[in-house]
Amino acid sequence: MMKPQESFLAKFFKMESAGGIVLMLAATLAVVLANTPLRTYYALFIDTPVEIRVGAIHIAKPLLLWINDGLMAIFFFLVGLELKRELLEGELADKRNIILPGVGAIGGMAVPALIYVYFNMNDSAAMKGWAIPAATDIAFALGVLSLLGSRVPISIKVFLTSLAIFDDIGAIVIIAVFYTENISPVALAVVGFCIPVLALLNWRHVEAKSLYIAVGVVMWVAMLKSGVHATLAGVLLAMFIPMTSREEPGTSPLKSLEHDLHAVVAFVVLPVFAFANAGLNLAGMGMEQIFHPVPLGIALGLFVGKQVGIFSCCWAAVALKLTDLPKGVSWGALYGAAALCGVGFTMSLFIGSLAFEQTAVNLLFDERLGIILGSLASGAVGYLVLKVTLPANADVPEDATEPA
Repeated sequence: MMKPQESFLAKFFKMESAGGIVLMLAATLAVVLANTPLRTYYALFIDTPVEIRVGAIHIAKPLLLWINDGLMAIFFFLVGLELKRELLEGELADKRNIILPGVGAIGGMAVPALIYVYFNMNDSAAMKGWAIPAATDIAFALGVLSLLGSRVPISIKVFLTSLAIFDDIGAIVIIAVFYTENISPVALAVVGFCIPVLALLNWRHVEAKSLYIAVGVVMWVAMLKSGVHATLAGVLLAMFIPMTSREEPGTSPLKSLEHDLHAVVAFVVLPVFAFANAGLNLAGMGMEQIFHPVPLGIALGLFVGKQVGIFSCCWAAVALKLTDLPKGVSWGALYGAAALCGVGFTMSLFIGSLAFEQTAVNLLFDERLGIILGSLASGAVGYLVLKVTLPANADVPEDATEPA
């Protein structure tokens, strides 16, 4: 009996690059709409007021901020789940796998930020965006990497994924420390109450995910009202999801939740975020806009800063014998991977929205222009370098196509 053939869509959504492709299509659609007569409807969509009121609790925001504060909390929840799994039993559980991507991530955040500061140090408003080029979009980076197929050794994917995890940790710290508004002690006290409740659930080995999510929603609302960015509630919640199950040995509530969320984040959360934030009206744009300090600092931070920061710090770590190059990875391939990290699309847009949109500084056009230019250049150079440096027929097992 012949097996029924999978549909094109079923095959597509199983592709490693599918999330990156959908993300790219969503961003492209936003740019197209923003540059046609439909831009009025695009603006109406993202500016649609959405209000929720329960008694004295009142949240009213335009749809764009619901997406940035709400949907992205789900993304950061998934990031937290992945981080906990990696630290407990993944690649980061082995200290030997931490040094190279960890050192690379430090350089990959510091050098782009310094480049941005160099171009904008005399503009206090523009300086709010110093962290924009420090971010890496791992979905896009892995999507570009997948275009090279089986030529890519698993060690490159592990290095990129591990570096992106450290990069996300850095972004979380930056958001918590530098992008907070006026603090509300009462709301922060509610957040402080939710944390021991989650700890108690974990300590008592409660495995009902709905209980954790219910407390997490309360914590998200309190975080939203506290002045600390609400997306951090997702990371905190993830830290308390049980890794192992007592009721069903051999299963993991954390891994199950992570698996369920992957498709939602890859094909709904991130594309919707990209669509809402990437709309860039190019009417009247000239060289003057491209060479404005904000887009120039962001573009060069992503394109030059990421390459220089990651590669030089990794080279120094190996030269000082703190660690070794991953197995099967040449210096050329490492440089190509470092270039790919300059694709900062989603996370850079998110930090940019915190820096400029929510602080009433109207530099969104400059921010988006710099991110798009820097990300496109980084993705193209990273792909070309890896295409040249990777062996034509790398011996990569079929089951080694996904990072651990």
